Amino acid sequence: MAKLKLGPIIDDKPVKLTLELPGPLHRDLVAYAEVLARETGQPATDPVRLIVPMLERFIATDRGFASARRGCS
Repeated sequence: MAKLKLGPIIDDKPVKLTLELPGPLHRDLVAYAEVLARETGQPATDPVRLIVPMLERFIATDRGFASARRGCS
């Protein structure tokens, strides 16, 4: 089984977002939520709840952003 970059989704206060996603991206989020549920043994989460941890992970691992951020300090 593939090792996903996201771990279990922490049950936190919901954040309401209003945005439009392309159909293929939404389908990918749904599929990712299903795979994540199988991998973690938790019930499938609402795909919208994946967006924040995915963005946090992306930002945390973006070396170019980290370098630019350090340069701004």
